[in-house]
Amino acid sequence: MGKPQTVEDYFNALPEDRKEPMETLGTSIRANLPGGFEEVLNYGFPGWVVPHSLYEAGYHVNPELPLPFLGLASQKSHIAVYHMGIYASPSLMDWFVKEYPKHCETKLDMGKSCIRFKKVADIPHDLIGELCGKLSVREWIELYEEQIKSS
Repeated sequence: MGKPQTVEDYFNALPEDRKEPMETLGTSIRANLPGGFEEVLNYGFPGWVVPHSLYEAGYHVNPELPLPFLGLASQKSHIAVYHMGIYASPSLMDWFVKEYPKHCETKLDMGKSCIRFKKVADIPHDLIGELCGKLSVREWIELYEEQIKSS
C-alpha cells in the first residue's frame, strides 16, 4: 500500500494493535482542542494546524504550509504526540512534566515537542486531552511569533 492521502487512510492503514489507541488519542484531541485548528495529513501523519485563513503567513520554514500545532504518529517502536506548544512555552512544559506522574507510573519519555509512549496502556488520555485544551489558536499564533518565528 502507498502512502496515505488522508487522515482516514492513515488510521485505516494502522496495524491492528495500534488502531484503537491511536483512534482514542485522536478522539481525545478532537474533543479538547479549541476551535479553529484544522485536522489534516501533515508530514505523513494526522496533524492539527492553523489554516492559512486564520494565519496567512503560514509556517516560516515553508510558508506554503499551514502553521503546525499538534501531530499524532504511530512510529516503529512507539506512539508519538507532537505538541509544538510544549516546545515553545516553558510554563506549559513545566505544567506537563509536573502533571505527568499524577496520571502515569512510567517515566516520561519526551523530546522537544515529542511525547513518546512505548506501551499503549501507558498513554494518559485525560492528560493529553487536557494538554490539547491549553492553547487557543490565537494564543498559539502569539507564542509562535514570539518564541519560534523570531528566532
